[in-house]
Amino acid sequence: QVQLVESGGGSVQAGESLTLSCTASGTISYINTMAWYRQAPGEQRELVASITSRGETNYADSVKGRFSISRDNAKKTVHLQMNSLKLEDTAVYYCNADGVSSTKYRGLGAYWGQGTQITVSS
Repeated sequence: QVQLVESGGGSVQAGESLTLSCTASGTISYINTMAWYRQAPGEQRELVASITSRGETNYADSVKGRFSISRDNAKKTVHLQMNSLKLEDTAVYYCNADGVSSTKYRGLGAYWGQGTQITVSS
């Protein structure tokens, strides 16, 4: 089975920084894209940042210049460095792995972490 486990969530004051990490484990051979999504109460889940195995990145306009995504392919880990956090960044953040090749299952799959709460206060 494939699972994604997030860490680094918590509460922080506006203007401060926080780093999220997500490690994939299980029957994994390859992960094409790793990403972070977030969902605030009553809102749709949205893409925050993504990164391919080749290092290509994509960011939501609302976080450009503040957040930075990186990954370690060997460790199957993705990080999200969040700087200058704002109140509107408060949400549950979900790790996502897409284009996952498993040693157990044929084809490619997508997996989600359980989510970690980020609360930014004034």
